[in-house]
Amino acid sequence: MFAKSKKTAAPSATPAKNMEMKKPAAAKSGLHSAPSIFSSDVTVQGTLRSDGDIQFDGHIEGNIFSDSITIGEKAVVAGEVVAENVVIRGRIKGAVRGRKVQLLSSAHVEGDILHNGLAVESGAYFDGNCRHADDPITAQMPKAPGRMKVKADAQPGAGSLAAKAGSALAS
Repeated sequence: MFAKSKKTAAPSATPAKNMEMKKPAAAKSGLHSAPSIFSSDVTVQGTLRSDGDIQFDGHIEGNIFSDSITIGEKAVVAGEVVAENVVIRGRIKGAVRGRKVQLLSSAHVEGDILHNGLAVESGAYFDGNCRHADDPITAQMPKAPGRMKVKADAQPGAGSLAAKAGSALAS
C-alpha cells in the first residue's frame, strides 16, 4: 500500500561564500512566489541573490540583489543593496541602488543612493550622496568630490561661510 521513498542526501553543512539562488519555476513562468524571509537571528557573510521579494531582518556582511527588498528595523547590512523596490527601516552601511527607494523613519543609511524615485520620511537618518538615474540598477554611482570641511575654530563674524570655507581649504 505504501511505497518506500528514496532517501536523498542532506544538503552540505558547509557555508558557501556566495549564496547563489536559482530562479524558481514559478518566477520563470511569471507567477509570484512567496517572499523569502530572513529573521533577526540570521547572519549572512557573502552575496544574497533573489529574483523575488526579500524581507531581511538579520545581519549581512555582503551585497543583496533582489527584485524587491525590505530591510527590517533590526536589520544591519554592511554592503550594497540593489533592487527595483527598496524599503529601508533598518541600518545600511553601503550603497543603495533602486528604481524606487524609501527611507522610513527608523532607517539609518550611511552610503550613497542611486535612484529613479526617492522618498524619505521624517526621522530617517541619511549620510551620503544621492543621485537620480533613469536606470539605477545597471548604472554605477558617480564618484563624488570630497566633502568640504570648515575649521571648527573659525571666529564668528569673520566673513561669510564661503569665505570661511575658502580659508579652511587654503590651510
